[in-house]
Amino acid sequence: MEKQGEMGTVAHRKWGLLAFLIVLLLMPVGHALMVLNEQVLHTGKFLSAAILGVLGVLLLIWGARREANRSIASLLGLLAGILVWTGWVEFSFVWIAEKQGVAPMLENGQVVTKPEYLVMLSSIGLLAMSLVMFTLSSTRCPYFRWWQRLIGMRRTIRETGTKHAARPMAVTVFMEVVMIMWTFYILLLVAYDPQIAGDRHPFTFIVAFGSLVWSAILTAKLMRIKTFDHALRYAIPTVIIFWNFIEVAGRWNLFSEIWVHPLEHWLENGIILLALALAVAYYVVDGRKERGKSARKAAKRLAKPVGAAQLQGGH
Repeated sequence: MEKQGEMGTVAHRKWGLLAFLIVLLLMPVGHALMVLNEQVLHTGKFLSAAILGVLGVLLLIWGARREANRSIASLLGLLAGILVWTGWVEFSFVWIAEKQGVAPMLENGQVVTKPEYLVMLSSIGLLAMSLVMFTLSSTRCPYFRWWQRLIGMRRTIRETGTKHAARPMAVTVFMEVVMIMWTFYILLLVAYDPQIAGDRHPFTFIVAFGSLVWSAILTAKLMRIKTFDHALRYAIPTVIIFWNFIEVAGRWNLFSEIWVHPLEHWLENGIILLALALAVAYYVVDGRKERGKSARKAAKRLAKPVGAAQLQGGH
């Protein structure tokens, strides 16, 4: 019995580990994709970025049409969010920065913050407005639900939310990716700004190590989730919050960010991309097996009463 319990625990943790791995590997891949687009295509980078965004939207539409399979829908929503953020959002700031001739932030003659991220900081007011809107709207996000309970509006918002049709799961995941990426980009940019804090300021240390502790707590909860689609959605904030620590550690030059230099570290980045592809392939194949097992179990449960009734009728 103990062995069966241990095997069951490992099986449940498998989805949490796999979800964490997929989202974690997507982070450096997304960074490397942006850098490659800039360094390889040069003048064609904006057209390529537009195509990346269109590809993300196509994946989002595909995911919305796969609503019956929430695992696939969640995965497609995640990929769509990464592509649209990288292609449309980040490169829109690159375009404005170049158009307006924004200079990078320098320290000791070295670029520490690129012009596009200085432009991105101007969206802080729009982000604040969006967060207020989501806080006061019907949502599945535990973070916003916590705020709703804190301000005593959870019941009111829940009752009004039942009158509206829910969004497709892929769209929910897509919005989660974009909003969380945006929120923590702005948080880090605020922390890095020397007129506000600075990368060696106590506030930045709090952001870095607070994110590490917060992600550890979320990871412990993630490992208890028993379904992949739920685990994948929970892994998105878990990994992005953890990535705050990685970003700050890179800012402190504690390690070399190989995804920022993909041409120089093509082998390492290639291994990361291969690992991501294998993790996604494993999920798709194993997910089908799990769904097949669930379908067979459901069929057996439905068949049992019929069989029993036939036996009783025979007697």
